[in-house]
Amino acid sequence: MHKKLGLLAICLSVSAYAAEPFDDKFRQLDEILPTANAYRTASGAPGHAYWQQRADYTISASLDEAKRALTGSEQITYHNNSPDTLSYLWVQLDQNIYKKDSDARMMLTQPSRESWSKPAGQDDGYKFEGMRGILAGRDFEGGFNIKTVSAGGQPLKHVINRTMMRIDLPKPLKPGEQFVFNIDWSYNINEQQVLGGRSGYEHFEEDKNDLFEIAQWFPRMAAYYDVYGWQHKQFLGTGEFTLEFGDYDVQLTVPADHVVASTGELQNPADVLSATQRERLEKARTATAPVVIVTQEEATQAEKSHSSASKTWHFKAANVRDFAWASSRKFIWDAQGYKKDSTNVLAMSYYPKEGNPLWGKYSTQAIIHTIDKYNKYAFDYPYPTAISVNGPVGGMEYPMISFNGPRPTKDKKTGQLTWSQQTKYGLIGVIIHEVGHNYYPMIINSDERQWTWMDEGLNTFVQYLAEQEWEDNYPSRRGEPRNIVDYMKSRNQMPIMTNSESILQLGNNAYAKPATGLNILRETILGRDLFDYAFREYATRWKFKRPTPADFFRTMEDASGTDLDWFWRGWFYTTDPVDISIDGITEYGVNTKNPETEKAWKKAQKDAQPISVSEQRNKALPKRLDAHPELKDFYNEHDEFTVTNKDRNTYAEAVEKLEPWEKKLLEQGKHLYLVDFSNLGGMVMPLILQIELKSGKKYIERIPAEVWRYSPKKITKLIVTDEPMVGLTQDPFWETADIDTSNNSWPRKVEQSRLELFKTERDKVNLMRDFNTPLKKDEKK
Repeated sequence: MHKKLGLLAICLSVSAYAAEPFDDKFRQLDEILPTANAYRTASGAPGHAYWQQRADYTISASLDEAKRALTGSEQITYHNNSPDTLSYLWVQLDQNIYKKDSDARMMLTQPSRESWSKPAGQDDGYKFEGMRGILAGRDFEGGFNIKTVSAGGQPLKHVINRTMMRIDLPKPLKPGEQFVFNIDWSYNINEQQVLGGRSGYEHFEEDKNDLFEIAQWFPRMAAYYDVYGWQHKQFLGTGEFTLEFGDYDVQLTVPADHVVASTGELQNPADVLSATQRERLEKARTATAPVVIVTQEEATQAEKSHSSASKTWHFKAANVRDFAWASSRKFIWDAQGYKKDSTNVLAMSYYPKEGNPLWGKYSTQAIIHTIDKYNKYAFDYPYPTAISVNGPVGGMEYPMISFNGPRPTKDKKTGQLTWSQQTKYGLIGVIIHEVGHNYYPMIINSDERQWTWMDEGLNTFVQYLAEQEWEDNYPSRRGEPRNIVDYMKSRNQMPIMTNSESILQLGNNAYAKPATGLNILRETILGRDLFDYAFREYATRWKFKRPTPADFFRTMEDASGTDLDWFWRGWFYTTDPVDISIDGITEYGVNTKNPETEKAWKKAQKDAQPISVSEQRNKALPKRLDAHPELKDFYNEHDEFTVTNKDRNTYAEAVEKLEPWEKKLLEQGKHLYLVDFSNLGGMVMPLILQIELKSGKKYIERIPAEVWRYSPKKITKLIVTDEPMVGLTQDPFWETADIDTSNNSWPRKVEQSRLELFKTERDKVNLMRDFNTPLKKDEKK
């Protein structure tokens, strides 16, 4: 539509529509976020009275390879830094998830009826792996065997509640005091590829060896903090864990021919490494490429015999919240140092020959790349080692060590090793992700039992940034807004702010959607400079502390100087998608008052109207005026669009009365467009408008999300151009995860797809043919 607008009549504001209950998308989160206090400030920073508990561990453990069992003894020194007096302590017993009657096993071994079904007309079925896991779980004797709990040689009263143990203190533990106690325990190690989980062993049938990845392997102090008190929710499998920082002194006794990878620094290299291995390790610290400490040839040779002797590896780790390790005689081991600013780390990879050539090529390089890029967006990596281990666990993180799964595929007939693009980038991506978890949540110590997204979502976002600096066009799975659209359309969404154990579609909800939201916040809402400063401020504030969602939200607003409550509310607390539609456009030209211009414009408007069918057909009829031209007069030459002298005089008189600036406005010749937008999805977003002019020029106008403040469902926006606008696109680069781009353009664009033609299958069941099919000979005979 094209209209003329009197200059003095231009008064543009948000359009008024029929009254409905007002949904204020920009209302503050005051009713949701906890009240600031001396522990956590309204700015999102730790308060002047912030406190957190501490637990130091001294552990000795022995691995029985033949029985696939672990026996251990630990001393815990628990520091009560809280202002509260404690009468009991809670300890996590994560291995109890493998008990036959655990809540997790009783829940997860009940498959839905749909999971047993095949398409109509076929027998019901179930995967081999699924059935093996169900039956093995019934036979496996899992869980902790707690032998003693004592203090000063005296037994302590304790109660085991599934994956938690309460220890009743002999006397209340007052603020500032510490309590030292001991636990002796053992458990059977699960076969990870059968029973799943975050640790376990992998058996290699070809060479009769095992590879152990050991985590969540000792009774660990539950967290006690100002927001929730004891975080002792049961471990059901999804909500990982919440732990206290402390120092670890750990001695691990394993078969003498095993190589051990562990959290912390090795204290006795002369006892467990050869002189050659120590020399290689020292060389690796200043190398510019990975140095192999244990070669593939040496590892392959070690696979051929099993030592009956044992060695004890001694590790220490300072100020970590957990401890994990891996052990196998199959390990190839390479390492390379990385030193920059305050980071001085030895990056190391441990992997069986089945992981090569991918692991030798990419693993340690990916560790160093991760630390380099995460330092850029958070803080300098503070630990002395960073390790990537290839084993049965597909991807899991612990301080200084991570377990990562992808390997090449070996052809059973030819023995040839190949890998897909997905395997290659899956390996690089999972190493970046799991090593990146050292920052989130191993150092920025969020409560994973409560909020999965605070570690997985934030880490996935920085993983995306690091991947994009690996190579051009890196195929990141998560982070790009277009990749989350299908999930945003689905009916299986839950708010990101959902407890870890209640989440549906964990990957989309806790990893992809938060990461995508932060990418939108960085690229579209705040801009890189403001976002990066605020994001790094959050990391710095909460380094070695325990933040909550409110601390993150408040810090991002505080350090960027931007009210983002509308964004947190829409993206994190609701399931509203983004769907902004261009509904219509009206063009206005400024009335110049010049009759020459205005009557010509009106004539052009009339001439542009369609000619009626009757008029088209009447043109062929003979006309009297053509036969008798003497009938023509003034009105055959002039019409209402003819400019008269009176028109000219009126114009001259009007112009004479105008101020100079008013005359200039009339002469500018601007094109004005009123564009109607609808917020169909519910989630407000900035408008990113690509404007195309008649000359072919294109440019972008960015309008902040606050344009929706007074009318969250429908708005009208004024666009002013120097020449006619011929095209308009909302979100041209797909940067807001808009779920329907078909309504984002004017004029509307034709959606393209493909129609697949296929031939009707006519081959039906033929029992006689099948009965007479020749029987294949047994190749073994």
